[in-house]
Amino acid sequence: MSSEITLPLWAFVILSGLSIWSLLEKFFFPSLEWFVKRKLRLMVEKLNTKLALKIRPFKLTKRQVLIDRLMFDPAVLEEMEKISKAEGISQGLLSKRVKQFAREIVPAFNVYFYFRIGYALSRWIGKWLYRVRLTYQNEGSISKIPEQSAVIFVMNHRSNMDYVLVSYLVAEKMALSYAVGEWARIWPLQQMVRAMGAFFVRRASGDKLYRTVLERYIHMATEARVTQAIFVEGKLTRNGLIQEPKLGLLDYISKSFNPQGEQDLYFIPIGLNYDRVLEDRTLIQKDDIPKKGTFFATLKTIKFIFHNFFLMIKQKWFRFGYAVVNFGQPISLKDWMENEKLNLSTLEKEERFKYVKKLADEVTEKISRAVPTTPVSLVAEVFIQNQEKDLSLYEIKVKCHELQVLIKKEGGIIYLPRGEEDYTISVGLRMLTLRHMVLERDGLFKINPNEKDLLNYYSNSIKQFFNKE
Repeated sequence: MSSEITLPLWAFVILSGLSIWSLLEKFFFPSLEWFVKRKLRLMVEKLNTKLALKIRPFKLTKRQVLIDRLMFDPAVLEEMEKISKAEGISQGLLSKRVKQFAREIVPAFNVYFYFRIGYALSRWIGKWLYRVRLTYQNEGSISKIPEQSAVIFVMNHRSNMDYVLVSYLVAEKMALSYAVGEWARIWPLQQMVRAMGAFFVRRASGDKLYRTVLERYIHMATEARVTQAIFVEGKLTRNGLIQEPKLGLLDYISKSFNPQGEQDLYFIPIGLNYDRVLEDRTLIQKDDIPKKGTFFATLKTIKFIFHNFFLMIKQKWFRFGYAVVNFGQPISLKDWMENEKLNLSTLEKEERFKYVKKLADEVTEKISRAVPTTPVSLVAEVFIQNQEKDLSLYEIKVKCHELQVLIKKEGGIIYLPRGEEDYTISVGLRMLTLRHMVLERDGLFKINPNEKDLLNYYSNSIKQFFNKE
């Protein structure tokens, strides 16, 4: 006697699907995970033989592990207890807030995405928009930094392209972990930025608990010698001048540094400059002018893209000129503290901030001296210094040469395309006339009064070499 069990088709499909999923989960997925991890480990080992600054194990730690470390960090738990007693907030709610902050801050570094996709994308964008150039004030000094040291790149902030250019230019030597503002917390940019190893910072947050979580993450990353990159100004310059430094991140980095320890920490100044900043007209817009909506900004962007597309068709598109990145002289934090005869970690906040301000000013000064002079900034400065005159091409060349002498005397870097002064001046003048910042008539050149603010923006990038006050 035989018995048959019949099942409806839908039940058979569900049971079959669950069986297949169980097999995949038990056998296929673990094997696939092992294979991927092995490939990534071999990739990291291979990269570390080529990189000047190696990828540290901290960057490869699982994101959830770092989030858990922050949630149970003694300093974070102590701050939670203080807030709980002072404001009557339960530990459970505070723990949820900490978890939210930690998930927001901690990156999800993906070595494959960084060195394959991210590098290729940033390289393509950078080279398509600009003639990208890299210079050094003293390349040998960077190569002499001891391997066991922590390295922090500190930069001026002229454009959102800064992230792209620096990542592309240093990718063959190191993997950077950026401090990125809240502007990038939109889908899918947020996921891409995290995969590149960047961490998000709420620049204007006064939340003590958030600042504690952020401080402890930066301490952990610095202690693990992760190569980080920060913009000392904290935001984009609106007038072309280097702004006053923000002290928060520098304080977090330096307050826990032990000058008596074996490990040193180096700040490497980077100066960036462009012949054309993509956001320039938006940046110089006065605060009292009503801001346009998203729809208007989108239309403006589309118009800008089509305008440049038609210039390409007419073979009148010269990209956006030169973008130059210059590495300045490294600053040893250990040497700086020894010269000042202090240990920042032993000082109270008010006293410590006086010295952090001094350190920030010295770092900012190094950055300003590292900002390279591009063709547009050089020629723009000539017109700003001679606003009431109509200048001939010969007069422009003479005055450009005089400015170059002054800049070199101050230790500045001047980028001369093809190594030729005449070509440099013609490139800068061409860009200014094409954008109608300078008008030409009967062989004479003068400032367009309607574009004076924009011309000032570009000349201000090298004002530190002329205005002693």
